[in-house]
Amino acid sequence: MTDDVGLVSKECVEGYLFADPPLELLLFRRPPSRGRYWVPVSGKVEPTDRDFASALCRELEEETGLRVGPADLIDLDWHVPFRADNGETWRLHAFAVRVPRSFRPRLSPEHEAAEWVSADEAVVRLHFDDNRAAVERLQRRTGNPVAPH
Repeated sequence: MTDDVGLVSKECVEGYLFADPPLELLLFRRPPSRGRYWVPVSGKVEPTDRDFASALCRELEEETGLRVGPADLIDLDWHVPFRADNGETWRLHAFAVRVPRSFRPRLSPEHEAAEWVSADEAVVRLHFDDNRAAVERLQRRTGNPVAPH
């Protein structure tokens, strides 16, 4: 597969856990060894995954303890190529999943903290541009107003 940044060597998924109304997202902070960024759940698609949705369901359970099926996911129709630190081109596929505001994740070693925040606060905290754009897609998809940034 090729894209505007080159041959795609890895496929990744990310999942935005949210509750609404009002729209709030559950963000995760990476530990210092991984940049200490606020991020959604994410991970590589493995050869054993049936499809992108199944890969995300696996990642959600591994990283948070949340068990959902592919039918529970909202496809944000957001497929972003990017260059990894090693120079390879990866492509990210974004989904969202509605969860109760009372959900408290079981943190994996990939994260040191989790916090429910408003959509506006999520846009401020998220480190990567594509994460911020995905939140705006989620706002439109769920009928929540998009604040100008």
